Amino acid sequence: MKDIQILDSTLRDGAQAEGISFTLHDKLDIARRLDQQSVAYIEAGNPFSNPKDMEFFSIADRLALENAKLVAFGSTRRRELRAEEDPGLLALLQANTDTVAIFGKSSVMQVTEVLNTSLENNLQMILDTVRFLKQQGKTVFFDAEHFFDGYKGSAEYALSCLEAAQTGGADLLVLCDTNGGCFPDEIARITAEVCSVTATPIGIHCHNDIGCAVANSLMAVEAGAVQVQGTFLGFGERCGNTNLSSLIPSLQLKRGYRCIKEECMESLTKTARYIAEVANITLDNSLPYVGSSAFSHKGGMHVDGVRKNPSSFEHIAPESVGNKRNILVSEVSGRAALLSMIREVDSSITKDSPEAQLLTDSLKALEKEGFLFESAAASLELLITKKLGRFHPFFQLERFKVIGEQEAGADSGLSSALIKIKVGEQSEITAAEGDGPVHALDLALKKAVSHFYPKVLRLRLTDYKVRVIESSDATAAVVRVLITTTNGEEIWTTIGVSRDIVEASLHALMDSIEYRLMKSSS
Repeated sequence: MKDIQILDSTLRDGAQAEGISFTLHDKLDIARRLDQQSVAYIEAGNPFSNPKDMEFFSIADRLALENAKLVAFGSTRRRELRAEEDPGLLALLQANTDTVAIFGKSSVMQVTEVLNTSLENNLQMILDTVRFLKQQGKTVFFDAEHFFDGYKGSAEYALSCLEAAQTGGADLLVLCDTNGGCFPDEIARITAEVCSVTATPIGIHCHNDIGCAVANSLMAVEAGAVQVQGTFLGFGERCGNTNLSSLIPSLQLKRGYRCIKEECMESLTKTARYIAEVANITLDNSLPYVGSSAFSHKGGMHVDGVRKNPSSFEHIAPESVGNKRNILVSEVSGRAALLSMIREVDSSITKDSPEAQLLTDSLKALEKEGFLFESAAASLELLITKKLGRFHPFFQLERFKVIGEQEAGADSGLSSALIKIKVGEQSEITAAEGDGPVHALDLALKKAVSHFYPKVLRLRLTDYKVRVIESSDATAAVVRVLITTTNGEEIWTTIGVSRDIVEASLHALMDSIEYRLMKSSS
């Protein structure tokens, strides 16, 4: 089995994505999680570009990494300075990492029109920079920026840039599809040609501007690349980078390469959800391998097939990447889907059991009221557990009250919520203020329940959807509320239905908390 190095650039290239802003604490948390995932390298930032990155490197020792090596990122020396005088290179030394990544131009157009220097001077800048860092005892990765575009324009010059880095002592030459516009066949051909004429190991760094970053990286590995650079969830500048949560299992589980420790593969989904939580983004349900829909089945034929033989509609076992199968109960999924979920709670129940008919009837009645459990599997599991008499109530809602106030002409106002719950013989009354009634209810409910179950304070809403079921009823219409919640590792969705949007929201919120308490106690 051939080893492939994984360099994760979530903290550097990923931080350049629109809407992403990591605090120092965020960067430390993500670095720890990537180390636990056993990636080989963590490109943690450019110490010259901003004080936050330099501060990160100054305290990086406290991370006590066990698997990964930190990489500081920077540029070749400035065209008018000697390497030993360049403040960017001195900052790299101050970062005190064993490994550094240096980017330099490898395209004639980029050198002459963007860098505004001569082709010869660019080569000297590359050589001087790599040689200087090697003299300081560093492992040096040279990122050949715009390599593929440069190669298509002038293969001779692009290769001369690699040769300059190689002469300086570079330990790895990384071919970069910086504009993200290359196709897999181009990446494969050019990478193979470079590998055939270069003694230094080759890496690949792809952007996703035409949606081919993962495919391009896979083809580069097949052509001889030994390191893949990307970000764990694929986010990065413009359309993002190679999505490592897709690439790693594709290489390791399907192509026979070793990217991470075998025992770490089952934590892939949890790591994806953790990073999404820290980055404050909603994880795309349709992400391969780690998305909540990656192993979801809705069509009746699909559900029946998976129940008989999972490989009929699943390319790998979801558990191999820490995900799980999700049978969607809907009007097109058939009775087999519901039975499959019932059997997860009680494996003794068959399609002829009276409990199966009871649950089918209950589901039909609720769907008539406006419930739709296809996207609210957590509420459905709660319903099944309760109907089968397997649910232990964690708390009882005794009453709630919501008050909203807003000054005339103001853009927004505050809402307050009062919640009273009972656990056993003990009652708890709490209140909270929020930006709207649902936010206030969410805060008050968690505050009350956390008095008995502190773990609920970790829960955070990541999505809130409202759907009017019958618009002809106007403001008296029944509304369906779907709430998605996470604890940083798991994601689940619950539902509430009522003519009162606040009440519907409260039911979904209660389901969310009850579901998490049920799962954590099982």
